[in-house]
Amino acid sequence: MAKPLVVVTGSNGQLGYELQQLHKSYVGDLNFLFTGRQQLDLSDISTIPRFFEQYKPAYFINCAAYTAVDKAETEQEMAYCINAEAVGVIAEQCRLSGCTLILISTDYVFPGTGNTPYKPGDKTEPINYYGYTKLLGEKLALENNPQTIVIRTSWLYSASGNNFVKTMLRLMQAKPELSVVNDQWGCPTYAADLAAAVLRVLSALNTNQGHYGIYHFSNLGAITWFDFAVAIKEMTSMTSNIIPIPATAYPTPAKRPAYSVLDNTSFTEHYGVQQKAWKQSLQACLHILG
Repeated sequence: MAKPLVVVTGSNGQLGYELQQLHKSYVGDLNFLFTGRQQLDLSDISTIPRFFEQYKPAYFINCAAYTAVDKAETEQEMAYCINAEAVGVIAEQCRLSGCTLILISTDYVFPGTGNTPYKPGDKTEPINYYGYTKLLGEKLALENNPQTIVIRTSWLYSASGNNFVKTMLRLMQAKPELSVVNDQWGCPTYAADLAAAVLRVLSALNTNQGHYGIYHFSNLGAITWFDFAVAIKEMTSMTSNIIPIPATAYPTPAKRPAYSVLDNTSFTEHYGVQQKAWKQSLQACLHILG
């Protein structure tokens, strides 16, 4: 009898990459199929039902997304298609085939007006189009397939792909002085930690111990982008001068939440994963980057 199939979209992204590294040591009676845009293009909705008919997955981990936050303000049709419409179709196909959906979402579904960590049930009110499409994707997923787990995360980075850590390292090597926003609060999340958490969820589901609904996962702590940059500098012995600036001094097409720290309590309670402190995980990532 064939092993149940786990499909992972977004194989070229940060989380997809880390899942590919970690799944090799996954102890479970499952097969994995990692897909990029060539295998499953979420901008072409018509390909999704055919994909399900061909592969018949038991679990579908959707790491693929339109993540260009600023571009989403003008490329709204594409962001909507990939982050919302396609997710709704995926969820419907999951329901029809008895497949469980794990959807990766974002802290940007929140307005950022609070000052205490957001819980999964707190009011969502995105302030940019990217956040709006991700929230709509969450709603469509949960409506179209009761067997759905949404995992919101924040400030994702890894040793692969494009992210804040790698950008800071590149800029610190090139410039003696950098200005970094110091009035937006969140928590960096190492994609390798999130990947391990996703596999923990998968293991629980595969032994009928899963819990559906919305969860939060990030590393622990509450910092600003400036704090993040200073930590990167200190851990790598870079010499650039880091200057704190307000977000108003660095205007972007899309607004960002001023505070989007996530409360991970329910995830820990249901899945037994202890989140690592952000500095510990940053150190691990920087070690890999050398």
